[in-house]
Amino acid sequence: MRLDKFLSVTATCSRSEAKAAAKAGKISVDGVVIKDTSFQLDENTANVVYCGKKIEYKQFTYIMLNKPQGYVSSTDDPKQKTVLELLPENFKKLGLFPCGRLDIDTTGLLILTNNGQLAHRLLAPKYHVDKTYFFTCYPPLDESSASALEKGVDIGEKSLTRPASLKYESDGTQGTITVSEGKFHQIKRMFHAVGSEITSLSRVEFAGIPLDEKLKKGEWRFLSKTEEDLLESAGDF
Repeated sequence: MRLDKFLSVTATCSRSEAKAAAKAGKISVDGVVIKDTSFQLDENTANVVYCGKKIEYKQFTYIMLNKPQGYVSSTDDPKQKTVLELLPENFKKLGLFPCGRLDIDTTGLLILTNNGQLAHRLLAPKYHVDKTYFFTCYPPLDESSASALEKGVDIGEKSLTRPASLKYESDGTQGTITVSEGKFHQIKRMFHAVGSEITSLSRVEFAGIPLDEKLKKGEWRFLSKTEEDLLESAGDF
């Protein structure tokens, strides 16, 4: 792989930035300063240092994003801001896309990756990956409506929703719900079916990976190795 491509696909810098850094002697491969970014290297074994930082090659990228309101879970939209706009400009070349969708007014945990095969498995209906959301609602839930949500409700599909796990405050106005499906506006439709309406919704866990509490709205970080393993094992059935 060319050096400039290596730096691009690892989201280190753009090719023009790589060229400038190379001319300034700020890139080395296996301890040797490289000033020509057409230099060929073995991406799996080469020790690449860019501006004093060692750069590791990974076949796939996994990012945790704390999605704010007002962004659509899409790679491109002519009218709305997309979640990819919250990432650095050079990340656009990685081919990232959201692993599942959150509504424009829903916040919280969103995984972005360029591992299409894994994302397909995670989102395939037959695998039923758990997703947990914090909700507020009105009118409040009561024992009857909560029980119905846990057993499955009619949201206008061919069958009832799969059983959900529900924890809520005694006043019935907020709590968490865990579902294993991902139908369009599913949770909002579920609450509507039992006579309540979602007033706010935020995803707090996906496939066993909790949202990092240190991430403010709009902030992101790479998944840790442990989280990557959790994600990959969730899609391994």
